[in-house]
Amino acid sequence: MAIRIVMPALEMAQETGKLVSWRKQKGEKVAKGEILMEVETDKAVMEIESPGDGILAAVSVSVGEVVPVGKTIAWLVAPGEAVPQELTPTASARRMSTEPTQSAAVAGSAEPMADAGRLRIAPKARRLANEYGVDVSKVHGTGPRGAIHAADVMAYVEAAKSSAAPVAALPVAVSPATPALVSFAAAAETPEGETPSAIGRIMAERTTASWTTAPHIFLTREIDATALNAARQKHLPLIERERGVRPTHTDILVAITARVLLKHPRLNASWENGKIRYHKDVNMSIAVAVEDGVVATVIPNAHIAKLGDIAVQRRELTERAQTGRLRPSDIANGTFTISNAGMYNVDQFTAIVSLPQSAILAVGRIADRVVPVCGMIGIRPMLTVTVSVDHRVSSGSHAALFLNDLAEALQSPDAWLD
Repeated sequence: MAIRIVMPALEMAQETGKLVSWRKQKGEKVAKGEILMEVETDKAVMEIESPGDGILAAVSVSVGEVVPVGKTIAWLVAPGEAVPQELTPTASARRMSTEPTQSAAVAGSAEPMADAGRLRIAPKARRLANEYGVDVSKVHGTGPRGAIHAADVMAYVEAAKSSAAPVAALPVAVSPATPALVSFAAAAETPEGETPSAIGRIMAERTTASWTTAPHIFLTREIDATALNAARQKHLPLIERERGVRPTHTDILVAITARVLLKHPRLNASWENGKIRYHKDVNMSIAVAVEDGVVATVIPNAHIAKLGDIAVQRRELTERAQTGRLRPSDIANGTFTISNAGMYNVDQFTAIVSLPQSAILAVGRIADRVVPVCGMIGIRPMLTVTVSVDHRVSSGSHAALFLNDLAEALQSPDAWLD
């Protein structure tokens, strides 16, 4: 039976998607699991797999078009089968039937405009209103019949900011950045200011929402990285020979941090609807620099993954992120984040928690420093890490105990890797 192909929702509160390319042509046979199309969201371009076998038919969206999530854009039909007549949907794309003639390319889509009394408001607009504490009844909607979109909420927020008294600048999360930076001179040539890219805009929205809604606390620890360096040198030759990838310090930190987190569930938890939700698995997000921003790719079940597997996944995820070819699963379900700026010679920094996660570990470079060693003066390779936690979920003592255990684990990394 025919299978409906819809514009998928790949992110929370996503309202539209842009079709970047059809990887299969109309009339071409498609097998389940083959890449069917590429869709661009606020984060990246993602490859979408076919939900079943069939012949691609009734393609109604061209490359470059931006369409609402849940909209039918094509069908998969059996040879000789007619395309079903499109029916007016009576439910949101999240509730679409799972019968063959109603199945979607990817599960989950944004819901239609919701009525709040007499107001019509999009899901993303409602989320932003909640994050910024905006009374939606005061927002002017520019959509059909006065519907409120995300842009309307942000316009209200900006207007409120401009009329408010000046406030101190907020701390900024420092993450690996692309080498090409816009100079102050070049920026000054644009009097109206630079319009951020889609990724830059979504980063601004999410970091602002996190900083203004989650009470952050920060704890920093210096750790002797002698054993960490030795562990990398020990495992590097074998993994490079067998897996074709050179493991990095980040790979080792991902493996060990994930295992340590099993002892500290509050740092591997989420604040959701006023409650703490604990996660039984550690799905480690890794901050990856892309053009105009940072994307958090995810290594699932990092607490049980072998170092070689982590290294391979990290390299593949980084390549897909930097070439704009991430898949939905590449950025889904992260429970804790590591952001390593050591490769940019950053000694120490603090990062903003990526909601709904409750913690993020900021990692600086490994550098030789003069430190006390057994009552004497010595030189050791030192690593500075800072954990940022959502104080609604974790206390300072929880974070301190986590750092203590992480520092101890990094003194004997092989015991955690083998």
